[in-house]
Amino acid sequence: MPKGSPELTAERRKEIIDACEKLYRTMSFRDITIIEIGKATSFTRTSIYNYFNTKEEIFLALLQREYELWISELEEIISGNENLSPENFADLLAKSLENRSQLLKLMSMNHFDMEMNSRQENLIDFKRSYGNSLKTVKKCLDKFFPAKSAAEKENFLYAFFPFVYGIYPYAIVNEKQIDAMNAAGTDFIYHTIYELAYNCIIKLL
Repeated sequence: MPKGSPELTAERRKEIIDACEKLYRTMSFRDITIIEIGKATSFTRTSIYNYFNTKEEIFLALLQREYELWISELEEIISGNENLSPENFADLLAKSLENRSQLLKLMSMNHFDMEMNSRQENLIDFKRSYGNSLKTVKKCLDKFFPAKSAAEKENFLYAFFPFVYGIYPYAIVNEKQIDAMNAAGTDFIYHTIYELAYNCIIKLL
């Protein structure tokens, strides 16, 4: 890590993560390189290595940020509501996922490679944010469904989170994928992120 103020370090890291996020809107993970990310920043490409060792570390930091934004939205659900029916809670939780399509897209990536190619301290920071998302969803269940047992809440969490990891490929498809499905004669009903999430949450509750 280069010498400098914590503020400068945070600013530089944010610029790198922002550049990665911008590229990821139009490019695949495979096609995005450190060189491409460097071109989208205001400093030299080699300077990136002062903050991140690999492309995977940058993507992991982006995923961590997306988790933290989602957690903030979940906290707003908790603080902004006293009582919620299963239908109302499913609506708000599904909308929170609909608002975080970038999170869902990143979740659908190969986490094993992303995590294995990141330094341990970065992986720990990421796992902390992931763990906080689990805790915050549980806080929702504790507040709005206090009658549920600890086992029921645990069952919700460990069914809901694996499901969330798979939403994006089912909801977001391109013309090539649709054409291939049609050519294969495979009937498939397309649903939105909201629809998939809402229906899953209602069933789990």
